[in-house]
Amino acid sequence: MLDALIHFFTQWGYLGLFLGSFLAGSIVPFSSEALVIACVGPLHMDPVISMFVALAGNVSGGMTCYWIGHLGKIEWIEKYARVSEEKLNRALHFMHNRGAWMGFFAFVPMLGTAISVALGYVRSNVWIVLVTMTIGKLLRYAAIIWGSLKLINLF
Repeated sequence: MLDALIHFFTQWGYLGLFLGSFLAGSIVPFSSEALVIACVGPLHMDPVISMFVALAGNVSGGMTCYWIGHLGKIEWIEKYARVSEEKLNRALHFMHNRGAWMGFFAFVPMLGTAISVALGYVRSNVWIVLVTMTIGKLLRYAAIIWGSLKLINLF
């Protein structure tokens, strides 16, 4: 299934990378990392452009989760963001007294969506969330692309 999704999005080039990263950053359990690796590896897409396209898509998806949380309805959070009340409570506990700066950790697999939703739910400063989320995701994509290119050059 993951291979089919990666193939679908990579056929669209940078637009597919943006859309795939957006979905992965929002409500669809999908690996934008695998998509980025496929783009810079076998497809030989520009690594810097790929990094910023994936970053824009993934941050947009994360901020979509923030706004779903900002609406403040648990039913909507569970239905649209697919974050259970239990997962939301774990994210709120993780963020306790740390506020909007926890947006940095929105890249963490399995917890990133819940963190983004929780930041919106508690109405953290949207600008700090946007900046910290962008920094965290930028560092993640830079590391993934750098590591991928190093591995490719080994072979």
